[in-house]
Amino acid sequence: MALSPLDSPKPVPNAAKTITAKAKALTLSNNAASSPSTHASTPSSDGPQDLSEQLNDQVRRKYVQGGRLGEGTYAIVYSGHLVSDPSTLVAIKKIKVNAEYKDGLAMDAVREVKHLQELSHPNIIKLHAVFSTRDQNLNLVLEHLPLGDLETLWRNKDVSYGPADIKAWAGMLARAVWFCHENFVLHRDIKGNNLLIAADGSVKLADFGLARSFADPYTKMSCNVITRFYRPPELLYGTRHYGGAVDVWSMGVVIAELALREFFLPSETEIEQLDRIAEVFGSPTEENWPGVSKLDNYVPAAKENLKRPQPLMYWKQRFGMLGDEGIDLIRYMCKLDPRSRATARQVLEHPYWMAAPRPTPKEKLPRNAGGARKMAEDLKRKGGEVEGEGRADKVARKLDFSALKR
Repeated sequence: MALSPLDSPKPVPNAAKTITAKAKALTLSNNAASSPSTHASTPSSDGPQDLSEQLNDQVRRKYVQGGRLGEGTYAIVYSGHLVSDPSTLVAIKKIKVNAEYKDGLAMDAVREVKHLQELSHPNIIKLHAVFSTRDQNLNLVLEHLPLGDLETLWRNKDVSYGPADIKAWAGMLARAVWFCHENFVLHRDIKGNNLLIAADGSVKLADFGLARSFADPYTKMSCNVITRFYRPPELLYGTRHYGGAVDVWSMGVVIAELALREFFLPSETEIEQLDRIAEVFGSPTEENWPGVSKLDNYVPAAKENLKRPQPLMYWKQRFGMLGDEGIDLIRYMCKLDPRSRATARQVLEHPYWMAAPRPTPKEKLPRNAGGARKMAEDLKRKGGEVEGEGRADKVARKLDFSALKR
């Protein structure tokens, strides 16, 4: 498969095959303590171990667990490093056993492990290893991402940045989503909080707790996904059949927020969210979105209440930093009709990336002032979990490695 216009690495077909035998063996470890072994075993202080336990212990012994960075109802996050190289830092996310779920694990944890094992890309958070402990908790060893997230960055008024920086961040996001879609994975929760920043300035797409594989054309999917500010209109109208267009809408909103340095489409309720979308893009009708009236939650606006899309002057006044090509890209990514919306590949093929200015090299991108913004608050929650912070669907995703000695 040809590389993307932004020189994205080639997607790896059947990437799940790259999972090590050790990680596969962990699927047996939850039952190992309660069932007799039929594998070759070796003596241990607690009796014989079966093969899966031996492999699990080999993985576990590669890492040194450090101090606790954060704890939530879903997980505890610790600092850590490689035994063989203490300078190689990691975050160890211990997912708590919950008796309410089958096998003690929430589906969010299963999704996160599954998709991170299958996806390997410079702009997607790396899952180094998975192992279980005697208390049957599942431990995810994730890469160390010490510089916070994109929302934290644009909220920090002490950090100044320009069009070239936005283009660099947007390009890394676009490559990550393109790679997911090329490997038939929908992320379904793209937002600034889930775009974490590595020590070298790279943006990494994280939180795959709501991700899923592409469905067959006639398979119904949940419409209750994607944080509300970033949720496209088709999901708000209750569609149960969708594809990569939902992620592309969220991408467009994130890029718009980088330019505005404020939330692009904020709301308190789903009804208000639809109103905010209509104020910018016009009221959805059969004329601009054929078939919209057939969606379960669609209610046509009264003729006197129909809203027109904002003119080009509105976009130039608010998003002048992006230039004409950048404005055109956002409008292409956020078309009301998902069938007319850009695909992730079309996003990468857009003239915006070739126009001046060139993207800032990642090593020279602005950083959060005052040191590392941290990741524990993000990692301790399950995918899509929300908490109140003035808006119902906002998750305060902060990476906190303050306890980590560098």
